[in-house]
Amino acid sequence: MASLKRLAVIAAAGALGCASSTANPARTSGPASSQPVFERDIYAFQVRGESGVPYAHPFLGGLNLPRPQLVDVDNDGDLDLFVQEYSDDLTYFERVGTEGGLPVFRWMADRFQDLDVGEWYRFADLDGDGDLDLMAEERFSYVRYYRNDSQAGRVHFTLATDTLRDAGNTPLFSDRQNIPNLTDIDCDNMLDLFIGRLTGTVSRYEETRRDPTGVPRFRLVTDRFEGIEIVANFGSRHGANTMALADVDQDGDKDLFWGDFFEQGLLMIENTGSCNRPVLRGEPVPFPDPEPVSTSGYNAPTFGDIDADGDLDLVVGVIGGAFNPNSTTIDNLLYYEQTTSGSFHLRTERLLPTLDVGSESIPVPVDLDGDGDVDLLVANKIDPADQQTSMIYAFENVGSRTDPQLAWRGPWELRGSYHYMPAFGDLDDDGDLDVVMGSWNKYLAYYRNDGSAQSLDLALADSALVELTRGSNATPALGDIDADGDIDLFVGEASGTINFYRNVGSKATPLFQLESDEYADIDIGRRSTPTLFDLDADGDLDLLIGTDNGPIAVYRNRGTQQVPDFVGEGALPVSVPPLTAPAFADMDGDGDADLLVGNAGGGLMFFRSRGR
Repeated sequence: MASLKRLAVIAAAGALGCASSTANPARTSGPASSQPVFERDIYAFQVRGESGVPYAHPFLGGLNLPRPQLVDVDNDGDLDLFVQEYSDDLTYFERVGTEGGLPVFRWMADRFQDLDVGEWYRFADLDGDGDLDLMAEERFSYVRYYRNDSQAGRVHFTLATDTLRDAGNTPLFSDRQNIPNLTDIDCDNMLDLFIGRLTGTVSRYEETRRDPTGVPRFRLVTDRFEGIEIVANFGSRHGANTMALADVDQDGDKDLFWGDFFEQGLLMIENTGSCNRPVLRGEPVPFPDPEPVSTSGYNAPTFGDIDADGDLDLVVGVIGGAFNPNSTTIDNLLYYEQTTSGSFHLRTERLLPTLDVGSESIPVPVDLDGDGDVDLLVANKIDPADQQTSMIYAFENVGSRTDPQLAWRGPWELRGSYHYMPAFGDLDDDGDLDVVMGSWNKYLAYYRNDGSAQSLDLALADSALVELTRGSNATPALGDIDADGDIDLFVGEASGTINFYRNVGSKATPLFQLESDEYADIDIGRRSTPTLFDLDADGDLDLLIGTDNGPIAVYRNRGTQQVPDFVGEGALPVSVPPLTAPAFADMDGDGDADLLVGNAGGGLMFFRSRGR
């Protein structure tokens, strides 16, 4: 019998859960009193990381493939930050100060101005009025243009055209996995549009005129701008790419910067000509000096004078390319400061510090030390630092039941599998919490707590407590669904169905018997992650299921405590990312359950319950 010993971590009966939005909390259909209202809160309470320093943005949700741009969108004299993590979503952070030599930003919106940006975006002055407009992807691989119509301090963008066109009225094509750029490269007061191609070349378009509504038209100048062809060092490979143009050496002309799927670094082609006669024909060189970017590849650069010292600094988002993107699922938003000597130095790899365990996070709120408040476990798909295993990290509530503060307490000493997901319940009726453990494969393990309610000492009692009839990514949820006094087992899986195992044993000796591997005909598509929670406060357990494509499916129990009857009622009307893993717990001790949501980005989202 293998033993799993670890430091005391925290636990009261496991509550698993669901999600919501921020400014305008939404309700589900049905009577207003039947369901709690959830409101997103990124800064709900303090969470301290491994270093003991509180995360600046604890419940941001994690970042796996950030695409950043520095822009003074509110015209207050400092650079704000935009980051795209998912299709169509553009997250806006306002610059609010400096701390410890690093810029401080505050989250303002997940979906800036509710604008659809497709797979990429780029702020630039398209109409020549001195403020920054917005280009974005129009499905699929065309170029949309939002005009900046801000007035009197009120930021507002309006769709000017859904497709930018050339002088012959042909839509401009830009591969959706590439990020183009726009500038006046030759100082003739006409815009130049640069579109990187999958061949490693650059197409240059020049503005020819503006139509009556002020929308620019372009003509193709060349498909091989300056003869540039970016080829990966280890072979003749070209790939998805990003591009930036900036006068980083302050010589009056724009240099070109290229991130490529097949390139670990960021490449610079120096403009050795002038503003009127650009020349970019030199060899691409790694940038910056003396600490070149080196990541998993597909690096997205943005330049701006972040520290207001008169020169350009650099922020790089690591989208993740051909060099093991699992290694950069946490350290992927890099800030390089340019010093007065012209050198660049890496200041942080986490410009937006947040609780982030890598990718596909699973939250498990539970009182692991029996002190009456809720602690937190967070599991991941695969650990960036040890890619032979998933990890489960413990955060202890060092605050109180009504004023939580979470502190990092390290990983569980459990290794060797992926997609770990623990579900807690007293399976042997001895007054403390045991664990049913799901993972990437079809077996669920049973860990018996040989310690106490105050200090877990988990021992592997059964490595195959149950075996899925098909599928993988087993995600267990425990609850007494038939009110017979023992704990039953629901299991989600990769195929999107729900497996139900009734406990036909006893409170002290569980025996889980499969009743259905397509329980209640539920099929949410892919990657079902169930949780049991009395959503409508009617005394029985409802079923809520995280999904591959984001929404949290609601199956309300229209039966009784003894004989459940789950009826699909759509999804919780809350904005959540893909691969959701919901969990409910009364984190703030106010008598109602809040919602924690794990997701593809590897962080957590927190939704505070505002009552019914």
